Amino acid sequence: MEMTSKLPRLFLYLLTALFFLNLVQSYFTELIFDEAYYWYYAQQLDWGYFDHPPMVALLIKMGAIFFDGELGVRFMSCLLSVGTFLVLWLLIENPKKDKYVPHFFVLVFSMTLLNVYGFFTLPDTPLLFFTALFLLVYKNYIKSPNLGMATVMGIVMAALMYSKYHAVLVIVFILLSNIKLIFDKYAWLSVFVALLCYTPHFLWLYQNDFVSIKYHLTERPNRAYEFEDFTLGFFVNLVAIFGLLFPWMYKSLFKTKATDKFVKALLYLSYGVILFFFISSFNRRVQTQWIIVISIPMVIIAFNYLLEHQGFRKWVFRVGLVSTIIILFLRVGLIYQPLFPVIYESHGNKAWVHAIQSQIGDIPVVFENSYRQAPMYAFYSGNPSFSLNNIYYRQNQYTIDNSESKVQHKKVLYASKYMKGGDITYLNNKGTPHFGIYIDDFESFRKLRCIVEDRPISLQEDREILVELYNPYNYDIDLQKLQFKLAYLNKYKQVKEVTALEAVSILPNVSIIKSKDTVPFTFKLPPPKMANPYYFKVGISENGLYLGLNGQNVKLE
Repeated sequence: MEMTSKLPRLFLYLLTALFFLNLVQSYFTELIFDEAYYWYYAQQLDWGYFDHPPMVALLIKMGAIFFDGELGVRFMSCLLSVGTFLVLWLLIENPKKDKYVPHFFVLVFSMTLLNVYGFFTLPDTPLLFFTALFLLVYKNYIKSPNLGMATVMGIVMAALMYSKYHAVLVIVFILLSNIKLIFDKYAWLSVFVALLCYTPHFLWLYQNDFVSIKYHLTERPNRAYEFEDFTLGFFVNLVAIFGLLFPWMYKSLFKTKATDKFVKALLYLSYGVILFFFISSFNRRVQTQWIIVISIPMVIIAFNYLLEHQGFRKWVFRVGLVSTIIILFLRVGLIYQPLFPVIYESHGNKAWVHAIQSQIGDIPVVFENSYRQAPMYAFYSGNPSFSLNNIYYRQNQYTIDNSESKVQHKKVLYASKYMKGGDITYLNNKGTPHFGIYIDDFESFRKLRCIVEDRPISLQEDREILVELYNPYNYDIDLQKLQFKLAYLNKYKQVKEVTALEAVSILPNVSIIKSKDTVPFTFKLPPPKMANPYYFKVGISENGLYLGLNGQNVKLE
């Protein structure tokens, strides 16, 4: 009550109005593909998932307690959004702020991504909230470091890391802004508490062979550097996250000086994230949401600057109102497609799901290479689905969970955007025809592992190479159902060639691979047709299905 009594009545009215606006938006807007994927996470709570830590799944599971459908997926995001704005307000200590409540809401509402994360449920939603909360706790900590505050800060740091791995940048840059924390016993207590709270996720990573870390650091495909799409695209993203207000946002950042430890932390966090991803842009394309975390410190910086500069305040309010009107119009367009400039992910998903379900009934659907369509179909149809990932796609949550078992030896529809015809036809949300064929007894073994010696191999070597085939399933597998194949990749880990592979078992008279057992094979590298392959990967084609992601990239000399 003490905190709310200090909040201006207008602030509470506008915050409440924003909360209900986001609730209405959540209810009427169809899911986007990433939300459907994270909804799929939430169907089986765990301490980690292939792409992200578990916070986003937990939020969706909590929301489903109160509501069904899209609102259930997004309810906690609506709460965290108003929580973020509340914490941001509390982080501003200037006594003039109560006079400029409308300016505050125009400022935060006119930021494009900060706005949409007010109702979309993505890992960045809790990341933004816990970044703001971490700054609030840190601000109080540097005023009065003590046991209780250190413990709270450790818990919030863990919550940050449970939201998204990018959170490590928030913690590191704030630490760098106050390097004396290295000698602070309470700061070390915070780190200990954070690591203790994060231990279940560390254990999950260990139990899953650090699959997330390996993918993001070593397996993820890239492409040749393009200035326009990589570095120039990074600067476009710096503009996009603030919309029409970007000149004033960066002006306030450049003009603000580090007057105390907290302002210094805001500056280090803003500049640090920008610099980190600027450097990253010379290696790979930087996605817009990767830099969204700078919105939190820069709201505080911009609003404090606004309070002290009348001309700046006037222009931010005017341009912010224009931006607010545009964003409100576009938010309606997220629901009603004719008002949106393009066909977006939130348009037409119910229609294509219904188009499939009306033709096949309740049989499961196996989507080829689509961790996006598979969960969307499951969400709107209520029926089982699975993403069968092959060598031209990437690993995802369907690679490591038990979803494959739910479609084994069942009649399924096998749907693929690569087919030129099939038993059924449906249009995706953009009107492109896709096809599906019936498979009466579907069987896949995508969890089989092909383990090749972990050292660079020369194409010039005319020798036998050992590959061990491991069966992680609880049943034996007939080797006659399996065919080894090999893919050659370029230096950016893009598959450029797939060829048959003659692998010979070292063990005589082996016709099955037993459960939890390994069978060794040898093979020679077939001559590639492509010039200068950089990696190769061994995989399995089972029952005529396209080559799977069964092996790791092996460096060629």
